[in-house]
Amino acid sequence: MATAPMSTNSVTAPESSAEMQRRMRQASRRRRWKANIPLMLLFIPGLLFFAIFKYAPMGGLMIAFKDYNFFDGVFGSEWIGFKNFETIFKQPQTVGIIRNTVILSVLNVFAGFPFPILLAIMLNEVKKTWYKRTLQTIVYLPHFFSWVIIGGFVLTLFSTESGTINHVLKSTLGEPFPFLFNAGSWITIYVGSGIWKEMGFSAIIYLAALTSIDPSLYESASLEGANKFQQIRHVTLPGISTTIVLMFILAMGRLMEVGFDHVYILQNPTVSNVADVISTFMYRIGLQGAQFSLTAAMGLFESIIGLILVLTANALARKFDKGLW
Repeated sequence: MATAPMSTNSVTAPESSAEMQRRMRQASRRRRWKANIPLMLLFIPGLLFFAIFKYAPMGGLMIAFKDYNFFDGVFGSEWIGFKNFETIFKQPQTVGIIRNTVILSVLNVFAGFPFPILLAIMLNEVKKTWYKRTLQTIVYLPHFFSWVIIGGFVLTLFSTESGTINHVLKSTLGEPFPFLFNAGSWITIYVGSGIWKEMGFSAIIYLAALTSIDPSLYESASLEGANKFQQIRHVTLPGISTTIVLMFILAMGRLMEVGFDHVYILQNPTVSNVADVISTFMYRIGLQGAQFSLTAAMGLFESIIGLILVLTANALARKFDKGLW
């Protein structure tokens, strides 16, 4: 019994349709690429900046594993492996330096972290535009001062001989208090000056996040009888929770990083047992003592700990669907 030949239309039609869709996707990608060329050109300076000033210097970390000297250079110096790390951690002051760094960093992160959030919420509640702008200018301004200027403010306030506060204490109690020469008060001044300097500028991110909250949520909460504090708790904070987690993860990456200028301006030999940190150790041993390999090893150790903390914080945040990646 003869059978009719199969029609090829049912086979070729899907193939031609798939080929047409593939070509359309390729054409769409080409159009999108051409449309984004100006944006890609604008991206090049930023890419070059990070490549030249952020990633290229990472090659210098190899001196942490070498007996570096100027004459042989980075590549010609003798490779000594982990001896620099052994030298650092065999020194008795190393444990104290790492302890001071961790304590000051933890205080900076956990004591200072809530203040920009609180400031942003308070500024967001201000209704008068001129008053809000005035407050923003006042609280943002310290960020743009160098730590040399901030250090001058601190000395003017807390100096034992000529400080404003000690003038008041002399007139009331009869004797001054050595704020900058007492370990406990020095740590308090250090953390407080850091919060005062940076909280205004850090609040900008949270203010931007607050603008994304739907105003109808506040209206609904108000109709339900929620007062202002309840609205902040149940609407504002959940609305910026993703931003809070993101900033916390980034802050964890700086947990082992204490700014050199902040500590160096405020420290003195009397409080060196709490004020000597990794950054001042690297300045004293590396730049003043010309032991670059040792300080590179310490810097690499600090960076590795920071990376571990970032990965840990992100892993914890992902459990609540708030991870950075």
